[in-house]
Amino acid sequence: MRITELGLNLTTIIFYANIVLAFVIIFLSRKNPSATWAWVLVLMFIPVLGFVLYLFLGQDTRRINIFAHKERQDKEKRKALFRNLLLEECSDLNHPALETSKDLMRLHLHNSNSVFTQDNQVHVLKNGDEKFPALIKALKSAQHHIHMEYYIIRDDKIGKEIRNILAAKAREGVEVRLLYDGMGCLALPKSYSKPILDAGGEVAVFFPPFVPHINIRVNYRNHRKITVIDGKTAFIGGLNLGDEYLGKSPKYGYWRDTHFQIEGSAVDYLQLCFLTDWEFAAKTTISYSKKYFPTKKQSGSKGIQIITSGPDSRWDSIHQGYFKMISNAKKSIYIQTAYFVPDDSLIAALKTAALSGVEVRIIIPGKRDHPFVHWASTSYLSELLDSGVQAYIYDYDRFMHVKAVIVDGSIASVGSANFDIRSFIYNFEINAVIYDEEVSSCIEHQFREDLQYCIKMTRELYEKRSILIRFKESVSRLISPLL
Repeated sequence: MRITELGLNLTTIIFYANIVLAFVIIFLSRKNPSATWAWVLVLMFIPVLGFVLYLFLGQDTRRINIFAHKERQDKEKRKALFRNLLLEECSDLNHPALETSKDLMRLHLHNSNSVFTQDNQVHVLKNGDEKFPALIKALKSAQHHIHMEYYIIRDDKIGKEIRNILAAKAREGVEVRLLYDGMGCLALPKSYSKPILDAGGEVAVFFPPFVPHINIRVNYRNHRKITVIDGKTAFIGGLNLGDEYLGKSPKYGYWRDTHFQIEGSAVDYLQLCFLTDWEFAAKTTISYSKKYFPTKKQSGSKGIQIITSGPDSRWDSIHQGYFKMISNAKKSIYIQTAYFVPDDSLIAALKTAALSGVEVRIIIPGKRDHPFVHWASTSYLSELLDSGVQAYIYDYDRFMHVKAVIVDGSIASVGSANFDIRSFIYNFEINAVIYDEEVSSCIEHQFREDLQYCIKMTRELYEKRSILIRFKESVSRLISPLL
């Protein structure tokens, strides 16, 4: 009897505690109703423990405290470096894109402090076989400094080859700084960095784990992929460092991705992003001298803005950029993304574009690396079908990791950000917005080539899915604001 009474009392306590905790979540998350309801749902299914998960993954008071100072410093440094390049003050801009895209440029100037540059050269690299030879060649040519920032680095063949090049350059007297994310590189042994450190290079970890192989900071990850060499050449895109990105993983097979090699004034913005991230992670300061921002020779005529977004930004810059691109589209919108978990505003924008006659096509991977995200993605795609959006599932024997949005064959956004809530809010991301028909057409051509490896999702095909898949999609859709 006593055991029964104890059980009832414990159940009652948990019940009332859950109600109190639910009100706490509602109070703390009042700015985002969708996420609030998702967390309340988690709390109902996982009493008390769900609240513990919320403290680590959901609430953003720590975000405000941790990143407010970084945001102020980053903004001050950006203005100090590029004070004379504000779009409104430039009288010598004559790029063709100004006629049609000045509103998008101004948006990125205001929400990301990103100046439009028009003297760039861009090489499009569509997979690891194209990226890594170009990267290795550029690294070996470094004379003054190498700044490298990645979410994932593997201790495998290509990872060690890159590491050994960095160590060799450090021994030559080149300044080498390597920054990697503590969560993305949980499996990376400390011994990986030793040759670089022994050679005089520097290594820093963004939010390192509290104890080896355990990191409870799931949110606020540095998802950026940046390499800057001598302040003249830079790489940005979706490819991390590892053999799997060369298609050598039995799990994923061929790896389809997009990366840029850039020369020109846009490199300065990639450099600034790296330096501010480095100072935050390494807890040090760097003199922003001319050696890191050398005078650029005319490299090309491609217009570029470098857009950053993350917990240290007041505005969801990449999200707003996508929304503006979609809203401005007149002919076509092509989207490739590993994770498709949009919010209501982007869903409405895509439906509106399709219903108004704009050709809207979206490709997501068929091979899953995060099942819940995949099921949520297919549920969102199904919602778009009736408005005329064309949805495609990439080959199940290949993996598609591209993060690209191409509009009207003239503007393309490529970088580290997926088309999902985590990329828009929680992760540190960086994209290059290219205002150029040649580059945009190249990426669009790659998109069309990828279609031959896709299965088109139709309403008839979607309705044939099993009850189990429908259930998985429903659950994943409910918790999608947390994915």
